[in-house]
Amino acid sequence: MNKKNAHFFLPLVLVLLTATISGQKSVFARIPIGVNYAKHAHGGNPSPAAVISALRSMRIDRVRLLVPDLDLIQAFSYTGISLLLCLHNSYVPRFASNESEAYTWVRDHVASRYPRIRVVMLSLGSNVLTLSPDLAEFVLPAVQNVHRALRKLGLRHVSVSTTASFEALTSAFPPSGAQFHQFAAQSFFAPLLDFLSATNSSFLVDICPYDLFRTDPEIPIGFALFQEEPFSFRDDPVTGIRYRNLFDVMVDAVINGMAALGHDDIPVVVTETGWPSSGGPGEPEASLVYAEMYNRGLVRHLAESVSRTASPTRRDAVPETYIYLQDEDAKQGRGAEARWGILYPNLTKKYEFDLSRGARAADSCAVAAVTAAALLLFRRSFFFF
Repeated sequence: MNKKNAHFFLPLVLVLLTATISGQKSVFARIPIGVNYAKHAHGGNPSPAAVISALRSMRIDRVRLLVPDLDLIQAFSYTGISLLLCLHNSYVPRFASNESEAYTWVRDHVASRYPRIRVVMLSLGSNVLTLSPDLAEFVLPAVQNVHRALRKLGLRHVSVSTTASFEALTSAFPPSGAQFHQFAAQSFFAPLLDFLSATNSSFLVDICPYDLFRTDPEIPIGFALFQEEPFSFRDDPVTGIRYRNLFDVMVDAVINGMAALGHDDIPVVVTETGWPSSGGPGEPEASLVYAEMYNRGLVRHLAESVSRTASPTRRDAVPETYIYLQDEDAKQGRGAEARWGILYPNLTKKYEFDLSRGARAADSCAVAAVTAAALLLFRRSFFFF
C-alpha cells in the first residue's frame, strides 16, 4: 500500500475502531441486572434517600422491593428506577377472595403514583409451595384479580406473577430432564404458566448456585463461580449442550421444566441470586473472596449474554436478574449468619463493583486474596453426569 492510500485508510480504521469500542461500551451499559432491597427496622438503618443515592452511584436502574410500603415506593419518585414490587404471602388469600381489595391496593400503591414512579411488575407471594403450602390454591385467583385491577386502572405496562423456588424442580442435572415436582406440576404450575403466557408475563424464580453447590459434593466450586477452566464443564447427554457454569444449568432446568408443561417461550426473571460473603460453622466457601468472584463472574456473563444468548437453550431467556443489595435483603432460612449483600448495612461497598464492567478488587490485598482463592478452585475440578 502506498503512502497516499495509507493516509486515506488510517482515519477510516480509527473511525471503525472507535465505533467498535463505543458499541462494546453500549453493550456493557445494558446489563440486565438489579438488586433486592428492603427497608429494615433495625437501628441505624440508612434512609431511602441514601439507598437511592447508592443505587445511582452504582448505575443500578432496577430494584425489587421486598417490602413495598407506600413511603418506600414514594421515595423512588422521578428516579427513573424500574420497580418490581414483591407482596408478602399474606396478601394471597386476601386478594384471592376479595377482588375489590386487590383493586384498592393496586390503585393506592401503583396507579396513584404513575408516572412519577416506574413500577413494571408485581410478584404476589414468594415460594408459596414451601413456605405457605396451604395458600397454594389461592395464588392463581389472587394473581388474576390483581391482573384485572391493573387492566381496569389502565396499567397495561405492568405485569403480575408469583415467585417460585428452584426447589420446585425435580433436579438440575441434566437440564433437559428437569421437571416440576409431580405433586405441583398439573395443579399449580400448569395453570399458572397458562396465565403467564396469555398475559405476556414472566416466570419469576430464585436461582442461587451456592445452595445447589452445598448439597452436591460433585460440583466443583469453579463451576459455581463462573471460573471457566479447560475441563470444568458439563455436557447434557440428550441435547449435547455444553455448560460452563452452574447458573446456566439451573436456568435451563427451569426452561425445560416449563417446556415439559407446554410452555417454551415464557421469559425467566431471576429474582434472587448471589453468594454469601460470610456464613456459619461448616460454610468455608461463604467468603468475601468467593462472593466477589461470583458477582464479578455473573456480571461478566450477563454482559456477554446481551450480545449472545441469555442461556444455552433459548435466546433472550433471562431479561432480568436481581442480586442482594444489603446483607439483610437475602431470603430467610439460609442461615442466620449468612451475609449475601454486595454492601454492608451502612451502604459501604464490600468490594469495588461496577455493573457496567463487573467487580474489581478494592486494593492490592483483595487482589492477592482473589489470586489465592483461584488456586483453590482445583480442589474439586472434575465431575461427570
